[in-house]
Amino acid sequence: MGIIRVNDIRLFTNHGCLEEEAKIGSEYRVDVEVKADLQKSAETDELVDTVDYVHLNKIVKEEMAIRSKLLEHVAQRIIDRIFKEIQLVDEVEVSVAKINPPIGGNVAEVVIVLSDVRKK
Repeated sequence: MGIIRVNDIRLFTNHGCLEEEAKIGSEYRVDVEVKADLQKSAETDELVDTVDYVHLNKIVKEEMAIRSKLLEHVAQRIIDRIFKEIQLVDEVEVSVAKINPPIGGNVAEVVIVLSDVRKK
């Protein structure tokens, strides 16, 4: 089993429950970790035998562009798409951070983390 991480994907989008968040938008950071059998790619040196991190980044960018009220919702959509589109992935962990959230205090970020295992 191996791990591939795509860290610190920076995006500007409009998630949140408040109407102002929909209009103004915010900065977000997404980290993705997938677990997969990477033994074949380690031997063959072929992209087709591994999890393409360009594909992971594409999924994150596309799902983050779809407005959600809750970060949990967008994180689950990212997980679902990874399992649907990348058969080699056995486990996924996604963290979504809202930078400088509008919660009436000096808070750097709010982060949610969801993980799941492929159902056999």
